[in-house]
Amino acid sequence: MSLPFDGAISEFYKKSAPQAVRTAIKEASKKDILSDSYPYDAPMNKDDYEAEIEALQLELVKFQADVKATGKRVVVVFEGRDAAGKGGTIKRFRENLNPRVARVVALSKPSDREAGEWYFQRYVRELPSSGEIVLFDRSWYNRGVVEKVFGFCEDSQREAFFRQLPEFEDMLVDEGIHLVKIWLNVGRAEQLRRFLSREKDPLKQWKLSWIDVEGLNRWDAYSSAIKETFDRSHRTRAPWTIVRSDDKKRARLAAIRSVLQAVDYEGKDGNVAHAPDARICGGPEIWDG
Repeated sequence: MSLPFDGAISEFYKKSAPQAVRTAIKEASKKDILSDSYPYDAPMNKDDYEAEIEALQLELVKFQADVKATGKRVVVVFEGRDAAGKGGTIKRFRENLNPRVARVVALSKPSDREAGEWYFQRYVRELPSSGEIVLFDRSWYNRGVVEKVFGFCEDSQREAFFRQLPEFEDMLVDEGIHLVKIWLNVGRAEQLRRFLSREKDPLKQWKLSWIDVEGLNRWDAYSSAIKETFDRSHRTRAPWTIVRSDDKKRARLAAIRSVLQAVDYEGKDGNVAHAPDARICGGPEIWDG
């Protein structure tokens, strides 16, 4: 079986990955948590997870009904390093919801026309109308991180982005849009382990891109860009919620609870939609770069 990008991920693992990362992956069993700083030693029990996710998805159905009935507008931004679990979390968030009410926006590379527009313009077109929830699978924060790391924008363009960003997000909040920003954070060894799994799985190889492969060598550049982005965009009116996602199950539960906590809705069950696990979910202070 041929591997995507001529097996570049396996090659990185064998020859270029830091020794500590290679050792962690080599010596771990499938269920081991690879990050020494992660507060749990093993993934969440499957039965416990399934019980909690089922209860939370029922809350999401109530949340959706309230959004539609009251005309609320909700934006949830999902960001994070590659393989941090954005797609899987979004899938669990909306799998029982009406796609006419809760829709996912995952924009591709800007067209020539979009590249000539105001940077935020194509995101504005996707904002929710009355009674809608929009889940951004990556967002305007591309300019803060990915475009910086890969040189896809000029430094002056990025500075303009950060100057305009507070006012842009304040306008969303002033307009009555509920804005929730979630950053899923994965450790370096776990990220590489997930990439290696995708590389070997024909059903998941499509998830890999040239950016993923090249990004393996730019971990530190990503860390620097992420930290700066938090420093310049974590504000009281538009805060970041960081979810440590080395355990996908716990991360999905924490991300969903973060959204349900942020918005009041009819019939909320506080025993289910309670605060997320503070050991893996909080502000930028828990980010482990």
